[in-house]
Amino acid sequence: MDCHGDAGAVVTGERPVILVGNPNVGKSALFGRLTGRYVTVSNYPGTTVELSRGTLAVGGAAVIDTPGLQDLAAISDDERVARDILLSEPSSATLQVVDTKNLRRGLLLSLELAEAELPFVVALNMADEAERRGMHVDTGLLSKELGVPVVATVATRGDGMDRLTSALEGPRRATRAVDYGPEIEAAVARIQPHVPLTEMSARSVALLLLGGDPALADRLELPDEARTVVADARHEVKSLLGRRIGAELNRRRLQEADAIVAAVVRHERPTGTRWDTVGRWATDPVWGWPILVGVLVALFLFVGILGASVLVGLLENGLFGNVINPAVTRLVEATIPWPLVQDFFVGPYGIVTMGLTYGFAIVLPLVVTFFLAFGVLEDSGYLPRLAVMLDRAFRVMGLNGRAVIPMILGLGCDTMATVTTRTLESRKERLQVTLLLALAVPCSAQLGVILGMITETGALGITIWTSIVLGTLLSVGWLSARVIKGPRSDFIVELPPMRVPSMRNVAVKTAARLEWYLKEVIPVFVLGTVALFLMDVTGLLARAESAFAPLISGWLGLPESATGSFLIGFLRRDYGAAGLFSLARAGGMTPNQVLVSLVVITLFIPCIATVMMIVKEHGRKTAVAVAAFVFPFAILVGGLLNLALKTFGIEVG
Repeated sequence: MDCHGDAGAVVTGERPVILVGNPNVGKSALFGRLTGRYVTVSNYPGTTVELSRGTLAVGGAAVIDTPGLQDLAAISDDERVARDILLSEPSSATLQVVDTKNLRRGLLLSLELAEAELPFVVALNMADEAERRGMHVDTGLLSKELGVPVVATVATRGDGMDRLTSALEGPRRATRAVDYGPEIEAAVARIQPHVPLTEMSARSVALLLLGGDPALADRLELPDEARTVVADARHEVKSLLGRRIGAELNRRRLQEADAIVAAVVRHERPTGTRWDTVGRWATDPVWGWPILVGVLVALFLFVGILGASVLVGLLENGLFGNVINPAVTRLVEATIPWPLVQDFFVGPYGIVTMGLTYGFAIVLPLVVTFFLAFGVLEDSGYLPRLAVMLDRAFRVMGLNGRAVIPMILGLGCDTMATVTTRTLESRKERLQVTLLLALAVPCSAQLGVILGMITETGALGITIWTSIVLGTLLSVGWLSARVIKGPRSDFIVELPPMRVPSMRNVAVKTAARLEWYLKEVIPVFVLGTVALFLMDVTGLLARAESAFAPLISGWLGLPESATGSFLIGFLRRDYGAAGLFSLARAGGMTPNQVLVSLVVITLFIPCIATVMMIVKEHGRKTAVAVAAFVFPFAILVGGLLNLALKTFGIEVG
C-alpha cells in the first residue's frame, strides 16, 4: 500500500509528528525540548496506556510521544500502542530517537520504518555520551546510507534542536532495503494483496504477519481467507528455512545494521568521567550498598525532613491554619445560615478544613519533594543500577532484578506500576509482583506521608518499620513463588551511563506528575471527605468506631478516632495515611501507636484504582484473592507488632 504522498512532506499543524524509539533513548527529554512542556496526557483509546501530546514550538504541529518499543513486532501492550499509532495515524513526519551509543539496536527499528515507507527523521540522541566512550558517528554518511535526514542531538542540553526542527520540515522515505532471501520474499508477495490499506506499506505489514503477530491480524480485522493465506505462507517458509521466521527476519536486519555501523562509526580510546566511576561503584557488590544507603538517607532527609517538617508546617499551620481556613470559615458563617451546611464546608469533616487541607497542605508538599527526588534518581541513571543491586534479593522470591522496575514505579503510582507488570515475561512473575505492589509498596503520596510521620518514632521505630516492610516483601514473595507455579526468566538490563541530572528534565517530569496528582488525587480527597461527613451526620461513623473498637483499640492499640482514617483508606490508602498524619501531629497518638498505624496503612490494600487495574489485568477472582489476603494480613501484622511492643516494654520515639 502506498498512500504517503511526496517523500518531502512538510510539517503542518494538521498532521502530527510521531516520536518513536527504543526504551531509554531520551524520547521524553526530546519531546520536552521540541514542545516546551507537556500539554496533555491521555490514554490511547481502548487502553490504559498513556500518551503525551504537545505542540511543536516552531511550526505549531502536534507532537505525539509514543511508548518505547524494541521493534514493530510488538509484544507488550505499550509496544502495540506505538505500533498501532504508526499503522493508523496520518502523520507529517515520524521522528525516530536513537541512543547513539546503541546505534546497532536503533538501526533495526530504522530498517523497519524504511520497510513501512514512512517519511522519517533520525535523531541520534546522547551524542555526547557516545563520544565520551570513543564512538564517533558520521551523521552525513549515515544519512546517505539510510536516505533520511540524521541529526546528532543532546536533548538534556538542547544541542541540535534547531537542526532537528529544520530536518522535520523535510522528512524522507528511506532508500535502504533489506533482502530477506527468495523464500521470505515470495511469501511476502503472496500476503501483500490481502493486506488492508494502512499508513504503513503493505510489504511492512506482510512481514509482520509472516513473522507471527496474531494481535496485528485482529487489529486489521483480517478475513478468514487472508488469515489462511498468512498461515499457509508461514508454514511453507518455516518448512523451507527449518527455523523460526521471526529469528530469520531479525538476523537479516542485524546483518544490514552491522554493515551500516561498520561504514559510519569510528572508534577511539574512551575518555571516562568521574560519573562513569560512580556508575561502576553503584553496581559493585561491596560499594553498591553504602551508595544505596546514602541514597535512602538523602531521600529521607529531603522528603521526611524538608517536605514533612518544614513545608507541611508552613502550609498546614501557616497558610491554611492561620489564613485560608479562618477566612473561609468567616465567609461561610457570614453567608450561609444553616449549621449543617457550614459544617459541610468548614466543620471537622469539611471540604475546605479537611479535604483541601489534607490534599494541599499535608500531602502536596510531600508529593512535590518525593517527585523531585524520584526525578533526580530517574534522570541520573541510578534506577537500573538499583535493579542490578537488588537482583540477588529478588531471586530469593523467585523473581529477578527486572521486577525491581515495576516496584520502583510503584513508589510513584501503584496503578501504573500494575500496568507495567506486563513487561515481565511470565504470568507467574506478573502475579507475584502485582501481589507485592498491592501489599507493601506505598505510592508517592502515601510514602511522603509515611516519611513525614516516621520521624516521630526515632531511629528504633524507623528500623522496626523498615524491617517489617522488607521482611514482608521477602517472606510473602518467597511463599508466593512456591504457591504460584511457573518458570523464572533471565535478567538482562541495559545500564545507561550515570550523569548529572538535568534539572529541566526533572522539572518537566515533576510537573507532569503533579498534574496527575491534582487531577486524580485531589478530587478523591474531596469525595472521601464528603463520605466521612455523611457518615458523621448519619451516625454511621460513630457506629463504625464502636463496631471496630475491639479491632482498632484492642488488637491494634490505636485510638478509636483512627477508625475514620482506616475506613477511608479503603478508598485511597494515601488519604488514610494523611488522616493518621493529622491525628499524630495533633498529639492524638503516642510514638508506639504511630509506628503500629504506619505498618498497617503501609500493608493496607492500595487505592480503588489499583484494585480495578488488578481486575483488568488479572481478572476479578485474582483481585478478590489479593484483597482477601492483604486486608487481614495488614491487621494481623499490626496487631502482632502492638503485642510485641507491649510484651517487651519497647518504647520508640
